[in-house]
Amino acid sequence: MGSGAKGRTVIEVGADGVALITLINPPVNSLSLDVLRSLKDCYEEALRRDDVKAIVVTGAKGKFSGGFDIAAFEGFRNGSIGRETKPGYISIEIITDTVEAARKPSVAAIDGLALGGGLEVAMACHARISTPTAQLGLPELQLGLIPGFGGTQRLPRLVGLSKALEMMLMSKPVKGEEAHMLGLVDAVVSRDELINIARQWALDIFHRRRPWVASLYKTDKIEPLGEAREILKFARAQALKQAPNLKHPLVCIDAIEEGIVSGPRAGLWKEAEAFQALPHSDTSKSLVHIFFAQRGTSKVPGITDIGLVPRRVNKVAILGGGLMGSGIATALILSNYPVILKEVNDKFLQAGIGRVRANLQSRVKKGKMSQEKFEKTISLLKGALDYESFKDVDMVIEAVIENVSLKQQIFADLEKYCPPHCILASNTSTIDLNLIGEKTRSQNRIVGAHFFSPAHVMPLLEIVRTKQTSPQVIVDLLDVGKKIKKTPVVVGNCTGFAVNRMFFPYSQAAILLVERGTDPYQIDRASTKFGMPMGPFRLADLVGFGVAIATGMQYIEHFPERTYKSMLIPLMLEDKRAGQSTRKGFYIYDEKRKASPDPELYKYIEKSRSISGVTIDPKLVKLPEKDIVEMIFLPVVNEACRVLAEGIAVKAADLDIAAVMGMGFPPYRGGIMFWADSLGSKYVYSRLEEWSKMYGDFFKPCAYLAERAAKGAPLSAPAEQAKSRL
Repeated sequence: MGSGAKGRTVIEVGADGVALITLINPPVNSLSLDVLRSLKDCYEEALRRDDVKAIVVTGAKGKFSGGFDIAAFEGFRNGSIGRETKPGYISIEIITDTVEAARKPSVAAIDGLALGGGLEVAMACHARISTPTAQLGLPELQLGLIPGFGGTQRLPRLVGLSKALEMMLMSKPVKGEEAHMLGLVDAVVSRDELINIARQWALDIFHRRRPWVASLYKTDKIEPLGEAREILKFARAQALKQAPNLKHPLVCIDAIEEGIVSGPRAGLWKEAEAFQALPHSDTSKSLVHIFFAQRGTSKVPGITDIGLVPRRVNKVAILGGGLMGSGIATALILSNYPVILKEVNDKFLQAGIGRVRANLQSRVKKGKMSQEKFEKTISLLKGALDYESFKDVDMVIEAVIENVSLKQQIFADLEKYCPPHCILASNTSTIDLNLIGEKTRSQNRIVGAHFFSPAHVMPLLEIVRTKQTSPQVIVDLLDVGKKIKKTPVVVGNCTGFAVNRMFFPYSQAAILLVERGTDPYQIDRASTKFGMPMGPFRLADLVGFGVAIATGMQYIEHFPERTYKSMLIPLMLEDKRAGQSTRKGFYIYDEKRKASPDPELYKYIEKSRSISGVTIDPKLVKLPEKDIVEMIFLPVVNEACRVLAEGIAVKAADLDIAAVMGMGFPPYRGGIMFWADSLGSKYVYSRLEEWSKMYGDFFKPCAYLAERAAKGAPLSAPAEQAKSRL
């Protein structure tokens, strides 16, 4: 019936008197404004028609609805979508006063997804029938929003306050079976029976054989007022503790509380006003940007748009069973890839297999994996001490120590023992791939597959392409990345690639500040307050000083004019302080790896300062937190600009995703380039220029940044003259 440019709903009335209304808006039947208007029209038609007794709402092609169409938020921000921007229009006039208040009963038939607005439509129906594997949830907080179609009011009334808070604040969906146990759905049935049982259920309500329930007015799951207030108070405290920089979780709790204290209709109005205001917030703009940027990383011009189809990868070999190799093996077997793990001797091999087992066992302990699934998964892993079993592998990932000659030897061997179609990948984090493949004739199938530690947990996969790497190999690796649930970012080949190269100034800027008088622990505090998971010094301890020095040498060799040279880490290493692994670094660690500041650190800083020949700058001793954050992150922005200008990255949004998923940059700030643009290119340039005059070329703004600042143009706007390494 109702139609629209993008989405629509259709109504079919059966001989049984049930109107089946189907949401249609591929790929996930998102609730665009067209769909919502059309849903209202279909309801009004069903209510007018005498041959309709009851209604079933479902989604086309096995998906109920993935939620409100995020693209529509631009209309909310600029007010271009007419009366729908009025607070409460959708949640009250359509969802509550049309769907829930209909004088004919309705049942939601849920398969696939019922997320966000999709679940909110289902909760407004008078019953819900689901398949066992359907996913139901309200993930709006991931976008800096709150549920806006009545979710803050109906979910607590259906599942109870504590569970509703968990589902909303943690954006945690539930499967059909659990939804049934919670009371969110009334029955779980197979996909084949779903529509027929939903039709019968709707007729049973019509004939008063089953209860006719308006979720908004249910009270049996809501705790008494005093107890409810205690639960909400605890939720507020947790939200403040876990996300002190975010306001929208508290706004969500306020809307829930309003409904409990002043009644559900008042709660709907409070929710609707917040839902209208939040898309204008910096947090929401940032998180929506990340949402789209993440989906855009797999679109690579000249690679994914030339009609190539990924080849099937049946078997993968990994060289090196250390922390990285075992983590990569874990990620692969968890996604059902058979893996061969090769080591140089049996002792190392058993240790590598042991690490993979431990990774899986930790999932069993947390209840994320059954013992049976554990046995099945670990059986996909085989050990090897030679290349004999490599003759039928489709991809090899080398994950040995960062040693150029060792890697060159390995790749020469791989060329001999692997089939000619086999992808030859390296997990190197800094070494130029051309150097690694120098002694082979297979440059067209050599590629970087740079995982981040721990590889089975961290979501980013940096795919590094040389000038010779074939587009087919990139397409294949993008497909593997997707299957092992990683977000892939395709980048060009250079020292440090995109992530490590962008962030090498992060720790160097911190050391520069420390040698000039800023307290290291104050720097870490400012960094974590800004939203990083840990500050630069705590991070250096975690990674280990050996790695820090090895990568530092690469930057000194390739970017000598802008690398800050300090003896601080080498001096500490001389005294067997190597970071967390030795229980002493910038911090000291107890048996449980809990970090504490170490007063001894200051003597190393003093010694390093005298070797560097720098003096304490009084301005840097009492540096405000805002200045600390800018002095350690604007050099990262500067390097990111170089990465873009050189064409190492396809687009600025890819660097935002790389920063968020590779380095833990706070997603609610939108990524490194999005954040820099919120400050403005002129501001970023002027700060770096000012510091470069005071503290040297480490801070000197690059040409790309200077040019953008002169024009007042955003740093993330597409470059006109980037000679792409891709």
